[in-house]
Amino acid sequence: MKIIRLETVDSTNTYALQHFEELDDLSAICANSQTKGKGRFDRVWISDCTENIYLSIVLKPNKKTYIANLTQYLCVVVAKTIEKYGIEPQIKWPNDVLTNSKKICGILCESFLKNNKIEGLVLGVGINLNMPEHSLKVINQPATALNIETGKNINKEEFLKKLLEEFFVNYSNTIENGFTTFKNDYINRACFLGKTVFLQHREQSIREELFAKDIDNNGNLIAIKKTGEEKTILSGDIIL
Repeated sequence: MKIIRLETVDSTNTYALQHFEELDDLSAICANSQTKGKGRFDRVWISDCTENIYLSIVLKPNKKTYIANLTQYLCVVVAKTIEKYGIEPQIKWPNDVLTNSKKICGILCESFLKNNKIEGLVLGVGINLNMPEHSLKVINQPATALNIETGKNINKEEFLKKLLEEFFVNYSNTIENGFTTFKNDYINRACFLGKTVFLQHREQSIREELFAKDIDNNGNLIAIKKTGEEKTILSGDIIL
């Protein structure tokens, strides 16, 4: 794996997409800060703390059947890496990582298209590794950082090495077989199953109340509506 290190960039995902064709498969773009960090649904990801992780991985697999599951795979990878520091993170569907019910990681996957065909994707992740508490307070949702949870400063390079090593443990198997490869790891860390949640889609302001029943073999959420009807949810955000 080749790691491209940048001091400052608008977004590691944007950089990777702009240079996608010239970058090697499995290249990693790592920046100390981002001026336009972004998350799902065009949300802003605050990216001015230089001791955090701002990372994008360029992926060009030959088999693309299961690439949609890679966001959830990375979610498990991040959780496993955080666990090496004695912390027990939780996963909130589809791909948020929480610690003590506060967000510590965000993941954004973007496809690279050529002639309306997916050539590959860029898998981006932002992890709150080392942040002062006053910086966390300006985030518009409950958030935390690994240094806050452990009570000590985290070595950024050591964490990055562990994260990338963990990513490749099961990457090839996930590309070949999809969500079932890591389904148990995902469910064992899920904080939403067996609970009433609220679903919000990007294009809708209305929140739908649902009971989170299960996750199917494609990583979709199986939920029960208030009417008792079972529903398979492919995308959206859940609010606990």
